[in-house]
Amino acid sequence: MSEARRVTTPEPKPRPGATWNGSGVVFALRSRHATGAEVCLDAGDGSPAVCRPMERRGDLWSVSVEGVGPGQLYGYRVDGPYDPEAGHRFNPAKLLVDPWARAVSGELRWNPSILGYDGAGAAGDGPSGLDSAGSVPRSVVVDPSFDWQGDRPPATLWGDTFIYEAHVRGLTKLHPEVPAVLRGTYLGLAHDAVIEHLLALGVTAVELMPVQQFASERHLAENGLTNYWGYSPLAWFAPHAGYASGSRGEQVNEFKAMVRALHRAGLEVLVDVVYNHSVEADELGPTLSLRGLDNASYYRRRRDDLGCCEDFTGCGNTLDFSRPEVLDLAHDSLRYWVEEMHVDGFRFDLAPVLGREPVEFRADAPFFDRLAQDPLFEGIKLIAEPWDLGAEGYALGRFPGGWAEWNDRYRDGIRRFWRGDHGSGAELRRRLVGSPDLFPRRGACASINYIAAHDGFTLADLVSYERKHNRANGERNRDGSDHDHSANWGQEGPASSAELQELRTRLQRAFVATLALSRGVPMLGHGDELGRTQGGNNNAYCQDNETSWVDWRSGPRSRALLAFTRRVFALRRELPMVRCSDSGYSVTWLDPDSDELDPGRASSCASLCFGLLWRDSRVSAGADRPAALLILVNADPVPHGFGLPRLAEGSRWSVLLDTVDPEAR
Repeated sequence: MSEARRVTTPEPKPRPGATWNGSGVVFALRSRHATGAEVCLDAGDGSPAVCRPMERRGDLWSVSVEGVGPGQLYGYRVDGPYDPEAGHRFNPAKLLVDPWARAVSGELRWNPSILGYDGAGAAGDGPSGLDSAGSVPRSVVVDPSFDWQGDRPPATLWGDTFIYEAHVRGLTKLHPEVPAVLRGTYLGLAHDAVIEHLLALGVTAVELMPVQQFASERHLAENGLTNYWGYSPLAWFAPHAGYASGSRGEQVNEFKAMVRALHRAGLEVLVDVVYNHSVEADELGPTLSLRGLDNASYYRRRRDDLGCCEDFTGCGNTLDFSRPEVLDLAHDSLRYWVEEMHVDGFRFDLAPVLGREPVEFRADAPFFDRLAQDPLFEGIKLIAEPWDLGAEGYALGRFPGGWAEWNDRYRDGIRRFWRGDHGSGAELRRRLVGSPDLFPRRGACASINYIAAHDGFTLADLVSYERKHNRANGERNRDGSDHDHSANWGQEGPASSAELQELRTRLQRAFVATLALSRGVPMLGHGDELGRTQGGNNNAYCQDNETSWVDWRSGPRSRALLAFTRRVFALRRELPMVRCSDSGYSVTWLDPDSDELDPGRASSCASLCFGLLWRDSRVSAGADRPAALLILVNADPVPHGFGLPRLAEGSRWSVLLDTVDPEAR
């Protein structure tokens, strides 16, 4: 009898990042083209760092270090060829941030030691093994344990969803009821006063602007500004430390505590994520992380100049989603935010980048297939910003099933209609009923309807400014959109008369009511319910000050607008015909005389005055189901009378809402 064959179970591969096992830490990174790598451990007291070489198994480099644990600061040094024409920009003189780090400590400080474009012989870091100027943030080992106290996701259906876009810092920085020490933080956003405000609005989901660790670009630092919005990622697993009480792991637990508190109130947490580019900018930018780990594997390169970055983002570089390294990084990061951080969904910045194969956008690209086949993402909300800056980068309506999309056609159509643009009535009619021309298969729930968001004018500024006022950004007013479809109604900036102010307030009510009574998923920008202004700055990405922070002072106008916003979204909850998941109603378009518009005329009619009649198409309406809803709109400068259509015998019309007279019942 032959000797039984011995069966051995291979050791599991370390996962990228720093994994604490209770007695030590396994450090691992992924690099296909590196020739050597080491992890450098920072003692945190100024003494020389201890650097340990990493062993290679395929594309994975790792080392196990005993006796270290949570709170340990570290960075990587990676060696390899410096050959820009081949895409290689290795420089072992540079300390690198771990892109898989669960936390990052310290801020990026711009000085010559971090610039890595001058080759492998660049001026490097000190003999300690870490950068002597302290210019590069350190990665941090974290303890993943957390008492979730039975946390469960709210799992709100798309048809019942109302999104509130918010900036962690900007929402609470000036909130008088939030303790000063918590303002501008995750825990500040989780404060009872903030949650009560959201619930009173009827919000079901908070969409947070980027919270993955980010850094400010060089030109901002040189101008004394910062990247306030956060669309400049450095580490995709790490909550941004600037929104927490500390940076040695506190940011992880405080983010989790925020999610737990919001979930307890029934609020979902969506995160705006940026996987299309990084803070390393173009080929002249700094070597901070991916560029030094394996530039050729992570970034797209121009076909006509292989030494230069291909830029579909306007930020200097583009991550290459045709590469398995990038697919793994993004997929693993998203899984982490769902599994470990209990996030309920994501809004993907410049999302066509994720589906370029290799250049043309495809809805069946590998990234989308990965998420579709991963059971973890069942029920997770996926929202695309459906455009980037590359060729044919506008992809509205082209994302796969299960995805929703920011609908800028809705945004611009509603703005133009209430500005009184000729011919905008036909566009408004398509947007009110859920944009069936854009989402014929996925339905109205695929449309994220919004009028104002972080990018562009606030709701109040839409009716107060016709020109952008961005000089504080330091770019000679050349940044930001020149097409906001706004109107100042006779005076640029703050109103000097009560009549003008009332007109502007009435238009804001019209915007809010249109949003609430449109089919699709509504999204409100933070502070718009209070009349927040940015003084005409339509690109306040670098304004970490009162320009961008929500002003919670409750004057008469802000209180009235807040009350109206609460009322109109409460009304939305009572009207199933305007929610995107209810298809049991028919649509009829009416002219001011209540005469029905035939489909051909309704689709092309340029009138700014018309009616939309929703009728229950079933045999009989249930007791909790209104039989009909009539929405009358008039963007004409002069008043118009409307004839009311006849109802069944014994029925009568009643006024639910009037934006001219918000007290009418």
